[in-house]
Amino acid sequence: MPKRKPRKQPVEILTVDECRALIRHCGRGETSFRNRAIIAVLWRAGLRVSECLDLRPKDVEIKTGAVRVLHGKGDRARTVGLDVDAMTHVERWLEKRRELGLPRSARLFCTLQGGRLWGTYIRQLLPRLARRAGIDKRVHAHAFRHTFAVELSNENRPLHVIQALLGHEDLTTTSGYLKHLGPREALDVIRSRPRWESVPGTDARQGVLALPEAHTTSTDRRAPPPQQTSLPLAGRGGARSVLALALVPKGRLGPKQ
Repeated sequence: MPKRKPRKQPVEILTVDECRALIRHCGRGETSFRNRAIIAVLWRAGLRVSECLDLRPKDVEIKTGAVRVLHGKGDRARTVGLDVDAMTHVERWLEKRRELGLPRSARLFCTLQGGRLWGTYIRQLLPRLARRAGIDKRVHAHAFRHTFAVELSNENRPLHVIQALLGHEDLTTTSGYLKHLGPREALDVIRSRPRWESVPGTDARQGVLALPEAHTTSTDRRAPPPQQTSLPLAGRGGARSVLALALVPKGRLGPKQ
């Protein structure tokens, strides 16, 4: 039998507080400076993990906040930006690099000995940090990229600008990133719905439609079966016809005629 393809897990958008918590739980050792900077770049620049780990110190301009991606997907180059807070984490890691005596020829995010850092390390690091931070979502590097796109969309940034920052060749790919409905947006939609308590015929205590209860006696809980009754009605020319009336309980037709 052919092997079943693994089920593709949906990307979960991270909140600002969750991203901050991941950075906060990086620890206090020397690698914590590097790991905080990696998360900041993935989140605030929307880079692919391969693009992030291929950066060199010369690709980052501290004063302008520019980050140059030389070999993006399809070997396309692009320039993205980092905000002041994210760049602060990069600066702190650069200072730690100088203290460790790492050569500038080494990649920006390298081991403490100057060796190459691989994506496997990031794939193992992020779930570990998520457990420390108490985040139940599936946290991986690509989730930061989707989060970056959704945040820009929520800030009403033009779609073509988001496309350029993500390095997408096709605009439909960017649109696919923006199909996510974050928790905040989902809650806003629900809270804006009409109050069901104000709908006529509802029971506010039970939250269901209030239906009229059948009147029954204590001795017999079942309603009496309907009895078919016929009444003579006057027709044309003195002829008499009979109309069969259904569902009329016995004793409700008045005196016998």
